[in-house]
Amino acid sequence: MVEHQHHHHHITFPPSEHNILFPREFLWGASTAAYQIEGAWDEDGKGESIWDRFSHTAGNITNDNNGDRACDHYHRLGEDTGIMARLGLEAYRFSISWPRVLPQGRGAINSRGLDFYDRLVDELLAAEIVPFVTLYHWDLPQAIEEEGGWQNRDTGRLFADYAAVVAKRLGDRVKNWITINEPWVHSHLGYASGEHAPGIKSRKTALAVGHNLLVAHGRAVQALRSCMSDAEVGIALDLSPYEPAGDSAEDKEMAERSWAHGGRWFLEPVFKAHYPGRAFRELKGDAPAAAPGDMALISQSLDFLGVNYYFRTLVGRAGPLSQVPGSEYTEMGWEIHAPALRRLLVRISQEYDLPDLYITENGAAFADRLNKGGRIEDQDRICFLRNHLLQARIAMEEGVNLKGYFAWSLMDNFEWAHGYTKRFGLVHVDFKTLKRTIKDSGLWFAEVIKNNGFPGELAEEAAAAGPVGSPV
Repeated sequence: MVEHQHHHHHITFPPSEHNILFPREFLWGASTAAYQIEGAWDEDGKGESIWDRFSHTAGNITNDNNGDRACDHYHRLGEDTGIMARLGLEAYRFSISWPRVLPQGRGAINSRGLDFYDRLVDELLAAEIVPFVTLYHWDLPQAIEEEGGWQNRDTGRLFADYAAVVAKRLGDRVKNWITINEPWVHSHLGYASGEHAPGIKSRKTALAVGHNLLVAHGRAVQALRSCMSDAEVGIALDLSPYEPAGDSAEDKEMAERSWAHGGRWFLEPVFKAHYPGRAFRELKGDAPAAAPGDMALISQSLDFLGVNYYFRTLVGRAGPLSQVPGSEYTEMGWEIHAPALRRLLVRISQEYDLPDLYITENGAAFADRLNKGGRIEDQDRICFLRNHLLQARIAMEEGVNLKGYFAWSLMDNFEWAHGYTKRFGLVHVDFKTLKRTIKDSGLWFAEVIKNNGFPGELAEEAAAAGPVGSPV
């Protein structure tokens, strides 16, 4: 069981007639990913993933950390769903480990692996928490990688088969499905820079992988819909807006070019059935080759789009600025700039015929410390979350069809190449003892959920936030 927080320690909002409120049906959640929290990397018949192989290779991860144990969520399922219930979460987004379900990536189903997710879904529903399942959060079965992995377009067919296996088991209770998490990050960090698994360094390969991920997404959408008539299906895209550093035409032009190779590179195929034309031409021989029918598969209609937002990128005529004067930064070195979230949401809503929107990830890493009383007074994270929620709420006033918000992350976890050195959680995890402690940000978020909002005045704060168009 969770140790109870000291009873005197609650965060409650002062009574106020001025609250920034969200629509009654707005969904409040938190997100995690399998490799980052589960541990039990080789238990109960689970196969090896590319992240197991990558993190077991010396020199790839800070401090040579790995996800072998992580938060040990696999063995602490009841405790963790209990924490979610105490936070009052209305939804929980988690990912399924493909090699836990299909150890070879195909063929024999590992029923004990599926049983774990079956129990998780039942625990969530018992706590009245809506499950959002991500089918792919980067942990490709190593067996498929050894046949070429995402460099093979046929891996998308295997992905659709896996989607069907999971849907047949969970689809009677899970309605909300995300096919693939952050295809830009997975393809570029995994295959161009090589800082993520599988550690390949080729821009041409990264672009081919990005295309194959989108085709796999399309096939999985079809598989999910053929298994469930009432499935709500989406994709989660990392969208980091590129904004001009100044008013010059050159700055604006450079920002737009960067955006075309960034967020737009995945938004256009999914919502307009083509890649951004100029960006495609700029890539010359590195541009991906689409087979007939690919774009129709990629662009079939979705029930929602998940937006993962962490930071904007400010761009000058020479390219991205590494430091913005006057800005604050998280432990990841990411600029904190909430108004760019509003501008992003307004812009994509105007430029694309979008389905429902969810913010499927938003959060920040700070150097959290337990104080003498055993509390984590992470005021910086509370400030980050409040400002981003405020900007999301202003975007809704401006017509953005936002249906929910998932904080990243429920708990501190394995932050990929950074190992255990970056903490994003609403809940603190001691990685030696695995003890969980709800941070002040978690207690604050629980109050937001309970009140469906937080103190403040929307009109005044919106006016202070400046016009939609202002970049800086």
